[in-house]
Amino acid sequence: MKKLIIISALSVLLFSCGKKEDKANIDALIESKNVVALQAKKALIQADLEKIDEALATLDVKKEEALVSVLTVKDTVFNHYLEIQGSVNTKENILVQPEMPGTLVDLNVIAGQPVSKGQILGKTDDGGLSQQLASLENQYALAKTTYERQKNLWDQKIGSEIQFLQAQTQMVSAQRAVAQIKAQLAKTVIRAPFTGVIDEVYVEKGEVVAPSLKGLMRIVNLNKMYVSTTVPETYIGKLKVGTEVDIYLTSLGKNYKGKVRQVGNFINPNNRSFGIEVSVPNPENLLRPNQVAKLKVIDYVSKNAITVPTNVIQEDGQKNRFVYVVTNVSGKTGTAKKVLVKEGKSSDNVTEILSGIAANDIIVTEGMNTISDGMKLNF
Repeated sequence: MKKLIIISALSVLLFSCGKKEDKANIDALIESKNVVALQAKKALIQADLEKIDEALATLDVKKEEALVSVLTVKDTVFNHYLEIQGSVNTKENILVQPEMPGTLVDLNVIAGQPVSKGQILGKTDDGGLSQQLASLENQYALAKTTYERQKNLWDQKIGSEIQFLQAQTQMVSAQRAVAQIKAQLAKTVIRAPFTGVIDEVYVEKGEVVAPSLKGLMRIVNLNKMYVSTTVPETYIGKLKVGTEVDIYLTSLGKNYKGKVRQVGNFINPNNRSFGIEVSVPNPENLLRPNQVAKLKVIDYVSKNAITVPTNVIQEDGQKNRFVYVVTNVSGKTGTAKKVLVKEGKSSDNVTEILSGIAANDIIVTEGMNTISDGMKLNF
C-alpha cells in the first residue's frame, strides 16, 4: 500500500508541475505541424502509462469481491444431435377414384367416418352390364349343358369328336365372357383400399363421376405415420435403420420417440443429401400429414464426459477459450481462477470440455462477465 501511495503521489506531482509546460509544448508542436515530434511525444506518454499499470499490477492491492452463481462439474453422458426439419407423412393417404365412370348411385360414407379395408364406400351405375351378365349367364348355362351331354356321348363313343370339341369351346368362351362382365361390374363398386378414416368427401349421390384430380373422397390411415427428411451426405455412415430419433412437433408442442426405418440409397447431386424416413407412433391420433417436425438424431455419444453450459465459455484477446473456476473454497466464498479449456461438440446449449477442467471442479455460471482472475467470490 505504501508503494501505491508513493507512486500515486509522484504521478500527481509530475502531472501538476508539468501540466502547463507539457500543454505548451504540445500546442507548439501541433501549431508547427511537427508530425515526428508529436509521435515521439505520444510514445513517451504511453510508455509512462504502461509503467504505472505494471507497477499497480505488482502491488498488493485489495481484490474486489463479486457475487456469482456456481456449478459443480460432474461426469455425465453427452449426446450430440444432428438437428434437421422434416415433414409428417403416411403412405396410406390417397384420393379414392372411381374405376368405372358413371352416375354415383350409392354413397355410403361421410367425412370423419372410420372404414375397414374392402368396405363398400359407394357405387356407380353399371350402364346395362347387369342385363348383359344375365344374358351371358344363360348362354353359359346352355353351353355347359350342351358340353356335358356331348361329353357323355363321346365317353360312350357316340357322335363325332368335332361336335364334342365345339361344345367344349362354346362353353369355355361363354364362361370367359361371364367372368369378364363380372370383372367390369366389380369396378362399379367403390371399396376402401385400406383401413382408415374418411377425411373428406368431394361428391354427392347422383353426381356423374369419373377419375379426376379431385377424386371422390380422401381416406387416411393415421396408424402408420412417419417423418421424411433429407440429411447431408457426411452423415451417411452414422445413420442406420433402427437409429433412435427424438421428434418434436411444433404445432403440438409434443415430443415423440421414433426410429429410422429407411435410409435412402441415392445422393442428390444438387444438395449432396440423401433421404430418410423415421417411423413415429401416433397413439393419440394427433399427427397429421404435412405437419412440420424437428428431428434430433444422435450422431455422437461420449460416456463420462465433462460438460458445461455453453454460455459460460468466454474468449480473451488472444482468442483463448476459458472459464472461471472457483479455488480456495471456504463455505460460500472462494477465488476466481481463469482456466483455458479445449472444447468438443455442443448440443442443447451444453458443450463438452475435452481438457482444462475435471469432475468436481466448481465453475462460475452467472456473473462471469464482471469478474477477473484472482477476484474474491461470494456464492
